[in-house]
Amino acid sequence: MPRPVSGAPDVSHARSGAPSTPVGSEPSLVLGIESSCDEMAAAVVESVAAQPARILASVVHGQASVHAPYGGVVPELASRDHLGAVSRVVQEALDRAGVGLDALSGVAATAGPGLMGSLLVGLSFAKALAYRAGVPWVAVHHLAGHLAAAELIDAKLVAPYLGLVVSGGHTALYRIEADAPHLLGETRDDAVGEAFDKVAKLLGLPFPGGPALSRCAEAGSETAVAFPRPLAGAPGYDFSYSGLKTAVLLEVERRRAGGPLGESDRADVAASFQAAATDVLIRRTRRAARDEGLSRVAVVGGVAANGRLRTELEAAAEQDGFALTLPPLELCTDNAAMIAAAGARRLARGEVSGLEFTAFSRMPLAGSSFDASAGPDA
Repeated sequence: MPRPVSGAPDVSHARSGAPSTPVGSEPSLVLGIESSCDEMAAAVVESVAAQPARILASVVHGQASVHAPYGGVVPELASRDHLGAVSRVVQEALDRAGVGLDALSGVAATAGPGLMGSLLVGLSFAKALAYRAGVPWVAVHHLAGHLAAAELIDAKLVAPYLGLVVSGGHTALYRIEADAPHLLGETRDDAVGEAFDKVAKLLGLPFPGGPALSRCAEAGSETAVAFPRPLAGAPGYDFSYSGLKTAVLLEVERRRAGGPLGESDRADVAASFQAAATDVLIRRTRRAARDEGLSRVAVVGGVAANGRLRTELEAAAEQDGFALTLPPLELCTDNAAMIAAAGARRLARGEVSGLEFTAFSRMPLAGSSFDASAGPDA
């Protein structure tokens, strides 16, 4: 947790005035702010044209203790906590990077998708800070940020490549081209991370559910329960997890009919569910890479931190011959380094958002664009 500091970031030496000059080919420093859900994060990256950005500092303030009593994220509590944390988190990032606002070339912030209250905290702070510092600011799509996390750590990952985004709110496959991402398939109902959280709750595991379920699964057998692999034989690249969740519920109820769920039962159900949920991701990814003729695959988002998924994907990459990029665990979950990196790219292209730009709770990545003054234009 970042150390407490008082007040807003020091702006006594900051530039003022309306920004108009985009980040160019000279080394630039971009501050990123991420607040789409239950993490408040800030980071500073150094960016040079045609080179991967370099992380100078990354700070994440989590809220697990805030939401644990409820077994899930409470949006109102999330946004209230963000209000109390944003200033000190940004200050901590600047301190760790050893820079002041006068050294920044721009500010980037997540504009969506996400929880509206949470998004507005980070977005409003970013706009105000950029205006006071006299630097441009730019809105970033949350999923574009996740994909930027892979490019941050792999200089060889350039378009075209296959991007699998797996998180608590998103499950989708994209063909990433230089001009824009193209959606190949997405979940028809629940995201895989959402399924992990709900199954964890069914099993009585603590919040956050995804990591708890993965730890529980380590003591279980993947073959203990033959859970279905949804849409395994269907054409296309869509996903579905609602039926798998129902199958887990029925299995848990069957086992509880004979008494309380024991540790071995819990571990076996967790391991069998995890295998089914990740097998579908792996199969779809392998087929999409093959069908699209893509030799590079990036897997990003919170669920990309899952140990089984990482291990099985690495084996698939070796067998199929594609290059696999998996961000380190700290860049899989929500963070601001990925937002700063994605924002630095937009700023380098001369893309600047207006102060009127507002947050959006839902918006597809593929086919979306940002109006420079008012907000997203779907």
